[in-house]
Amino acid sequence: MLSLITTLELILLLLIAGSITYYVWCAIATAQFFATPEPENPPTSPPVSVMIPVCGVDDDALRNWESFCQQDYENYEMLFGVMNPKDPAVPILEKLVAKFPHRAKLIFCLEVRGLNHQVSNLIHLLAAASHEIVIFTDSDMRVNPDYIHRVTSPLLDPEIGVVTCGYVARDPQYLAAALAAFGRCIDFIPSMLVSQMLGNGLDCAFGATLATRKSVIEEIGGLESIVNRVASDYQIGSRAAAAGYKVKLSKYILETDGGLKSIRQLFQRELRWARSCRHLRGFLYYGLAFVHGTVYCLLLTLLSGFQNWVVIVCGLAIAIRIIQALIAIYNMGCPKLALWLWILPIRDVMTFVIFIAGAFGQTIQWRGRQLQVDVGGTLSEQISE
Repeated sequence: MLSLITTLELILLLLIAGSITYYVWCAIATAQFFATPEPENPPTSPPVSVMIPVCGVDDDALRNWESFCQQDYENYEMLFGVMNPKDPAVPILEKLVAKFPHRAKLIFCLEVRGLNHQVSNLIHLLAAASHEIVIFTDSDMRVNPDYIHRVTSPLLDPEIGVVTCGYVARDPQYLAAALAAFGRCIDFIPSMLVSQMLGNGLDCAFGATLATRKSVIEEIGGLESIVNRVASDYQIGSRAAAAGYKVKLSKYILETDGGLKSIRQLFQRELRWARSCRHLRGFLYYGLAFVHGTVYCLLLTLLSGFQNWVVIVCGLAIAIRIIQALIAIYNMGCPKLALWLWILPIRDVMTFVIFIAGAFGQTIQWRGRQLQVDVGGTLSEQISE
């Protein structure tokens, strides 16, 4: 009969083997995806409405928002929505509208339509949008002048209902921002590429960019149907896929630092994502147990008393993890992130802790509010746990 220690070693070995397989898949999927050339922008440029719900002021807010108003795209409008007229973003947005009077509009979305204030904001913006093709994006993003062309051109294919993008801080200035960038660059985006490679494409979307058509939004029940749900980006992508549309992941990577200067702030944000993911994905959430190989290597090394064979196995796993991280960093055009490679163990331990914490509880922190997430991502007022 196997001893308890031997049983634990076997379990950890199984988890490490699964993690190595996952790291290799991530590396292959990332390299293949970014090596495939994108088709040239089509000659036609249909009009586009870009919507940014705003709550508060992030670092470099004016610079970020100006980047959207300086696109190499002839016919588009920028709609900025603010729920509170006293929001500190209002003076900055008024300055922006004055600078780009024929491009940008500021809309006060005073009526609260549900618990998800971001979606409530977008409901008002969508009603004010002039064009069929629309882009939803977060307020802390920065883009290049070719952004609209690249994220809307796939929508000329009627089978594609949603185009979405990843995002990353390419040159983070704070430890928290660097940890967040690693989470996006070496973990989240590669995991989506693996999912896309193994399945029939994506069945979700990301808030950094969600380009779609008004008709698609209407067909999936409108934004009103998700105003009391968490992860509106996921919900839109999932419902579009369920309706038979393709969800396309663009190679375009947006720039952001997320305004993160505190590890606690980052932890709360990613814990919200983890708990939301658990309620949206159900049992599939626990499959993430097979992506924490470096943590399992540490545990196995300590448990075995640094036996030679364990050191060799764990050294191999860690080397593959580093290679996978570097492949992601350079394929996504983030060479300055390589200078932060020393934080990889911290990032991996933090990801593991968030995975464990995300497996329990229902309360999330969101823009200074406490809410409860229930099955299917439904939001309700916070109930004490």
